[in-house]
Amino acid sequence: MTAGRQPPERTEPLGPLPRELAAVMRPELPSLLKEMASEIVAAIPEYAELLDGPNARVIRVGIEQNIATFVDQIAAPTATTSLRDEICRRFGRFEAHEGRSLDMLQTAYRIGCQVGLRRARAVGKRYNFSVTVMLAFADALFAYMGDLAELSREGYQQAMAELGEEPDHRRRRLLRRILGGTAVARSALNELADHAGWPLPTEVTLVALRATALPSRTVLDRDVLIDFADPEPHLLVPGRIEGERRASLEKALSDCRAAIGPTTPLDEAADSLRWARQTLVLVESDVITDQPLARTENNLLPLWLLSDPGLVRQLAARHLAPLADLTPAQRARLIDTLRTWLTTRGTAAQMAEALGVHPQTVRYRMRLLTRAFGSRLTDSEERFAIEVALRALQLQGPQRGG
Repeated sequence: MTAGRQPPERTEPLGPLPRELAAVMRPELPSLLKEMASEIVAAIPEYAELLDGPNARVIRVGIEQNIATFVDQIAAPTATTSLRDEICRRFGRFEAHEGRSLDMLQTAYRIGCQVGLRRARAVGKRYNFSVTVMLAFADALFAYMGDLAELSREGYQQAMAELGEEPDHRRRRLLRRILGGTAVARSALNELADHAGWPLPTEVTLVALRATALPSRTVLDRDVLIDFADPEPHLLVPGRIEGERRASLEKALSDCRAAIGPTTPLDEAADSLRWARQTLVLVESDVITDQPLARTENNLLPLWLLSDPGLVRQLAARHLAPLADLTPAQRARLIDTLRTWLTTRGTAAQMAEALGVHPQTVRYRMRLLTRAFGSRLTDSEERFAIEVALRALQLQGPQRGG
């Protein structure tokens, strides 16, 4: 609590408001809450996820408590506000932990105040409240909003003190905001970046790391953002990773297993990290040739083909259906032959050399394939789908590829 602020038990009365106004306002609260939420989300899209996400109920209860406490103070001006005070401080702490400034929360308070005042005027007309009462109500409401904002600032400052002011703390919060998955106003990012002493780049490249071996912060370039506290640790590198930057990163990660995502605009950084993590999974699954520093851009085809294993199974079931009734051994031989034909379009002799069989065996298998697939092998779209299914199955492993 900041110095000079009165404790909740000694909160000043709101003003000369008739206590019956509370009874008039209470039935309005459920619909008022919905109207406030709607207008706040319309003005601050980033809050939409909060009001619909896993913490939505807690947040809505907090908003309800803030509104209800105002009405309660009309009925009993000396009533304690300790619960409301703690809720507002929690709102401020939450904004700090999310890496945001207080601007959005204060805007939300202002919008809530405006919606409340608009509703009060409508109710006042309905019940013929005097101009004096309505002016007193407006003064009380704006004073109340000021209290909410100040309480949230207390929580925000407390959280900032707990998080610490070290550059790495500030930069980690900035990185998490960049990767947050929701639209973030560029002005808010600029403010966080200025606070962290990190100029916002136009393009970024994300690097996924295996948690079992992490580099020291001191061996990384100073402008690289890091988050080793995440269960899936990662780096954000400004710009592209090439030339001196690539050499520096390879040296820093020489004892690590990592995957480099594609370079993307700053607002698509989460995509770069997602693809880098998928690439790292493929390396660890031996789908991609084992290498300490794999690049997603060199493995886009397997990344795409294996992005949805369930869909690969559906694709194979549909386009390799003519081989479904064969024994596993027969199916494997014909799939190898079909894959070789689709990828090489070679002669029987050339295919036989690739498969390690006699050319006559290749001709026999091709007759079986032609009989099984018929016109599908001459239809360009069907042929492409079959080849995609075969390539995906081959990447998944010989036990699935036949």
